[in-house]
Amino acid sequence: MHQTCKVLLGAQTRRMPHKIGFVVVSSSGHEDGFSARELMIHAPTVSGWRSPRFCQFPQEIVLQMVERCRIRKLQLLAHQYMISSKIEFYISESLPEYFAPYQAERFRRLGYVSLCDNEKTGCKARELKSVYVDAVGQFLKLIFHQNHANKYNIYNQVALVAINIIGDPADFSDESNTASREKLIDHYLGHNSEDPALEGTYTRRSDYISPLDDLAFDMYQDPEVAQIIRKLDERKREAVQKERYDYAKKLKQAIADLQKVGERLGRYEVEKRCAVEKEDYDLAKEKKQQMEQYRAEVYEQLELHSLLDAELMRRPLDLPLRPLARSGSPRHQKPMPSLPQLEERGTENQFAEPFLQEKPSSYSLTISPQHSAVDQLLPATDPHPKINAESLPYDERPLPAIRKHHGEAVVEPEMSDADISDARRGGLSGEPEPLTEKALREASSAIDVLGETLVAGAYSKTWSYREDALLALYKKLMEMPVGTPKEDLKNTLRASIFLIRRAIKDIVTSVFQASLKLLKMMITQYIPKHKLSKLETAHCVERTIPVLLTRTGDSSARLRVTAANFIQEMALFKEVKSLQIIPSYLVQPLKTNSSVHLAMSQMGLLARLLKDLGTGSSGFTIDNVMKFSVSSLEHRVYEVRETAVRIILDMYRQHQASILEYLPPDDSNTRKNILYKTIFEGFAKIDGRPTDAEMRARRRAATEEAEKQKKEEIKALQGQLAALKDIQAEVQEKESDAVKPKNQDIQGGKAAPAEALGIPDEHYLDNLCIFCGERSESFTEEGLDLHYWKHCLMLTRCDHCKQVVEISSLTEHLLTECDKKDGFGKCYRCSEAVFKEELPRHIKNKECNPAKPEKMANRCPLCHENFSPGEEAWKAHLMGPAGCTMNLRKTHILQKAPALQPGKSSAVAASGPSGSKAGSKIPTPKGGLSKSSSRTHARR
Repeated sequence: MHQTCKVLLGAQTRRMPHKIGFVVVSSSGHEDGFSARELMIHAPTVSGWRSPRFCQFPQEIVLQMVERCRIRKLQLLAHQYMISSKIEFYISESLPEYFAPYQAERFRRLGYVSLCDNEKTGCKARELKSVYVDAVGQFLKLIFHQNHANKYNIYNQVALVAINIIGDPADFSDESNTASREKLIDHYLGHNSEDPALEGTYTRRSDYISPLDDLAFDMYQDPEVAQIIRKLDERKREAVQKERYDYAKKLKQAIADLQKVGERLGRYEVEKRCAVEKEDYDLAKEKKQQMEQYRAEVYEQLELHSLLDAELMRRPLDLPLRPLARSGSPRHQKPMPSLPQLEERGTENQFAEPFLQEKPSSYSLTISPQHSAVDQLLPATDPHPKINAESLPYDERPLPAIRKHHGEAVVEPEMSDADISDARRGGLSGEPEPLTEKALREASSAIDVLGETLVAGAYSKTWSYREDALLALYKKLMEMPVGTPKEDLKNTLRASIFLIRRAIKDIVTSVFQASLKLLKMMITQYIPKHKLSKLETAHCVERTIPVLLTRTGDSSARLRVTAANFIQEMALFKEVKSLQIIPSYLVQPLKTNSSVHLAMSQMGLLARLLKDLGTGSSGFTIDNVMKFSVSSLEHRVYEVRETAVRIILDMYRQHQASILEYLPPDDSNTRKNILYKTIFEGFAKIDGRPTDAEMRARRRAATEEAEKQKKEEIKALQGQLAALKDIQAEVQEKESDAVKPKNQDIQGGKAAPAEALGIPDEHYLDNLCIFCGERSESFTEEGLDLHYWKHCLMLTRCDHCKQVVEISSLTEHLLTECDKKDGFGKCYRCSEAVFKEELPRHIKNKECNPAKPEKMANRCPLCHENFSPGEEAWKAHLMGPAGCTMNLRKTHILQKAPALQPGKSSAVAASGPSGSKAGSKIPTPKGGLSKSSSRTHARR
């Protein structure tokens, strides 16, 4: 009897509806990269089908199932905003000839289903519509009508992310023998047909659909894990048939845990694909490594429980690309039609879309036969208008959709780490699994001190055991009496640090936080309480700080912040601060291949701790901080470079001149780098000096003012010359009227010197040095050349380019015009040009005489003295006997002055009423010797 029950039970199991594989035969069109062939694959990262942009409606897709079958259930996963208002379903036994319209009736219409416009969710959720049907055929046609309008669907498209067909082979759906078989099974098992205990179980109901065949399962699960779950489910059914109930229970728990694992891996895969689309390859690599590590841990645990073998490990990529059909079906071995090559998907970012959220369908659960009317109306809360199905023709009836069964697993869009393992925590009880040989060797010293049970908990594959082990260790350390021998205390501390170091690397947040709590207690309470030496504190910090720094580069923002905050807190512990260990780790140069998050966290920690600890006896020095910061200016990440600039400016506020030794010279070449330009302008603001932009603005304003003043002086001088000419003309006229004709020669002789005074305007600057104001008949073009080159007291020759320049602008010439200008730098104290190789020593010695602001004093580049401001003050300083002592031309001119003939210096003396020398009235142009004039008159 029992054997017969098993056979019949197996037959009943094979009769269950299951997922039907299909291929896409044709479609009316698609957007590039979103072919209808995408519908043949069910995975978390699929994009599905999209209609062409601004397409004509209706749109059509035809599917061919792998075998002739009776369809029991259809599932559609709609797009979140490209939503068709209505989808019609047609079925056929064979594929019609599309070019023969009279054969179109081969497709029989089943009805239609309406989709929600998704306004309530803001187009952020996908609707999973499930409908029950009862129709036999091998070809299924879907017709999509006009889209719902919304602000996101700018091209008026419709889309379908996935479709799932559930049914059973038509040969095994014969209704004539279904009832007799069910009654025979009930007879042997002794079941009452009304027994509520069998409600919803696959041993009782012929229409039972496994949750593993549900569309939501494949759309959430990692494909590889989904394959393993299905294999384990088959083993579970076999175990039940063989009455191996302990093994079946073990498989049931493993399947529940693996479903959580598969969902998590599926989420990681979506995040990885999203990172690739954004070209964030560092994050993509982290996600890949995270998936591989997590997958390896899960598979290791399955192997530990003898649940994983070579058959289960076969990757989905080794399998044909088709939805998995139930292996128990007699038609499973039937040859499948070959699948066309999948098209490449477009590069549009589809992975940033939200995870599918199954929404309760708005239709009744009741399933009506094909030729009967639908009895129930829509619920009052339904967003669609109520439809009386009985009043509609058969072809216009909506298909009945199903509500969510209580037995089906509800898949949440987001899960925390704790949620993933809740099933394990609740399902597993007792002691953690035994340590492996590798773990025993690795943790032998910790086992000798803390015991194997506690260490086994810390090594457990179940996160709750790992957390409990840390909490038990915390309690044990807190309860250790004060009189315990020092050697035992040290051994316990070192064994605890070994487990803490391992727990810091844990990917589960609660375990990681428990390790930090334990570490803090050991440093701040355990060591002081038992009066252990600083060597033990140093051991705690040195063994954990490298791992903690690594966690500051974690992909999880919460873990990064937690790790960074704890490092900062630990560095300020009085027990740790004096050791100066953490600063030495923070100033280690950044590795070129380090992650972006790690580099940013290290820079942020350094900046914060510098403000808290400073550079005095803290482990931070000017040398190690500046070398680290300057090297960080070359980092590829902008945020790291920006933080390095802030650190350098903060260091300059405290140490000023000492910082300049670590930076390149402040010249035009260096300032081409925007970072160094920002740094040097920041220095200027800190010193209260004008920046380059401010200096250029001031120079421009001064030049404009000088030009304006020069024009006014020339205008005034022209007026004075005109007045002199008028006076001279009047004098000549009076003398000619008063003197007799015989004295005309004398009068003419006297008039000549007077005319000499009335110098025509156009010849006024002849024979005149415009810099020192001296006039001489020898000042021809060549004579002026010689005067500028050797004798003029206001000029000097540049020792580096041999160009004659004004002494007042010598410093500016050396910094901006000289051929050797790149070899000079400006001292911020004396404002003079100094050789760059001497500039650091010059600044450090502080021996130079500080310069005063331009408005308060002039600065002589020869004697390095400050004197009164103004242009005339330059003349007095450079030409006067009590002026500049370093003007070498002055001595020569003073010696030569007595030998000059009086007539030459007063050749232009006026004989008119003014009685003054014309030379004393000539203003010296404030603009100085320009580049053009210096090249024309001063180059030899």
